[in-house]
Amino acid sequence: MSYYLDFEEPIRAHDEAINLLKAESSLTVQQTESLKKLEDKREKEIKSIYAKLTNWQKVQLARHPQRPYTLDYLQNWCPDFIELHGDRTFHDDPAIIAGIGKIDSLSVAIIGQQKGRNTKENLFRNFGMMRPEGYRKAFRIMKLAEKFSIPIICIIDTPGAYPGIGAEERGQGQAIAKNIMDMASLEVPIVALVIGEGASGGALGIGICDRFIMLENTWFSVISPEGCASILWHDSSQAETAANALKLTPESLKETRICDQIIPEPLGGAHRNWDAIFDTVKVELLNTFKELDSNTSDNHLKKRIKKYNSLISME
Repeated sequence: MSYYLDFEEPIRAHDEAINLLKAESSLTVQQTESLKKLEDKREKEIKSIYAKLTNWQKVQLARHPQRPYTLDYLQNWCPDFIELHGDRTFHDDPAIIAGIGKIDSLSVAIIGQQKGRNTKENLFRNFGMMRPEGYRKAFRIMKLAEKFSIPIICIIDTPGAYPGIGAEERGQGQAIAKNIMDMASLEVPIVALVIGEGASGGALGIGICDRFIMLENTWFSVISPEGCASILWHDSSQAETAANALKLTPESLKETRICDQIIPEPLGGAHRNWDAIFDTVKVELLNTFKELDSNTSDNHLKKRIKKYNSLISME
């Protein structure tokens, strides 16, 4: 760990003390006992902090710079992943990773939003904000998956669609709307997985699905808390208040039946144990596709229609 959120600061001292002891070439019996006590104290501190997270703190966790991103999951799950580029119309959008691979023995098409780890990468990836060509590329791969009867995984992690002039000139809104319409009629299973933040149409443009799954410390909303605060109170510093009002956490979204499943994260969040979250999510995805695999195309589409109609009809 090299980055700590404000509410994680009490954990820093424990991490530093533990790392100092672990750096020793060999530990005495007394040092081994001290290490165990420190680890127990750290675990207790983490449990205490994470047992009372606010909505705003979950938003911050979803944005944690050391959380695994789409490429990190792909490198763990699909060593043979083949990335496909371009929308066959204008350009390739690096903010979205799209291609074909295998998770164990299951062939899948994976479309995932990708952020950068540093300034150079973020400029290249456009901070995970897709342009119109990104949505068109994503759907091109989805149609390819449908042609070969391959299930689709859409990995969501974006602060929103790119609002630049060029993107608007090339039909940003139309590209998102067309994806929403066309994804609804795909005759293969689609699972949407939120691994970080899911804001606005930027997330919805690849978010139509049969199963909507969220990691424990993520969020999904029509607008970011800062954007909501700027509109309602003309003050983005009211983002914490907005986060509470938006009901954007997995627990709130499950109550409204938008989220179908919440995947628990390792103690302290996904950023503290990548291997554990990779394994947990992989197992859940394989189980989900096994469940969906029993559906025929006709029943599959009918169930998707029923899923979204139930949201419309909610009182």
